[in-house]
Amino acid sequence: MKTAIVTGAGSGIGRACALALLAEGWAVGLIGRRTEALQETAALAGAHAANALPLPCNVADDRQVAAAFDAFVARFERLDLLFNNAGGGLASKTPDLVTAEEWRQVVDVNLHGAFYCLSQAFRLMKAQQPQGGRIVNNGSISAHAPRPGSIAYTATKHAVTGLTRTAALDGRPFDIAVGQIDIGNAASELTARMADGVPQADGSIRPEPRMDLQAVVDTFLTMAKLPPSANILFATVMATKMPYVGRG
Repeated sequence: MKTAIVTGAGSGIGRACALALLAEGWAVGLIGRRTEALQETAALAGAHAANALPLPCNVADDRQVAAAFDAFVARFERLDLLFNNAGGGLASKTPDLVTAEEWRQVVDVNLHGAFYCLSQAFRLMKAQQPQGGRIVNNGSISAHAPRPGSIAYTATKHAVTGLTRTAALDGRPFDIAVGQIDIGNAASELTARMADGVPQADGSIRPEPRMDLQAVVDTFLTMAKLPPSANILFATVMATKMPYVGRG
């Protein structure tokens, strides 16, 4: 049985991807801050719920992350895949209005948390036999171009790209493949506001198209199921008509 850990598994993209892995027979560790949400994700797996292990954890706390990964391996013995998905942002505001506390909040989860999880996955994947595994980082369209008023989120997602490139290089000797999925306007509770309108680069507020969440799941599964000898370093999946390519 293949094994995976998915962070941010209590809702949205993380939940959808975790359920897809469970449906295909994987054992999946579910990491997130809300125990009830993780238990709900496991219950939604139906007949595959026994292969889901809720691991309540704040990814911004390195000790909690280490304990969660250890608990997963104690149950399933190895780790084949990490989907480094947990993240969050702030309401749209210019840099002068972002407090130091708000800045640290986003950096702690999106950057520090992503590193803590990636580091633990490396530790386990290097030590297990056969050696190796795969890590998929959730980057976002914001890893390439910002939205107005998103300095903390955008800066951390650019940093995730640095994690991906360096870890992909550092993973080579240990058969650890590292890639990144950059997602734009997937339909979920987090993007519901896009139907009413979100700030644009020209200062206007306009609604934006969204894509079905299944498109993200399908792209993620393509990356996750590659043979160890192949890696998709970067994949962008986005709503076809979202204002990203070109000037809007």
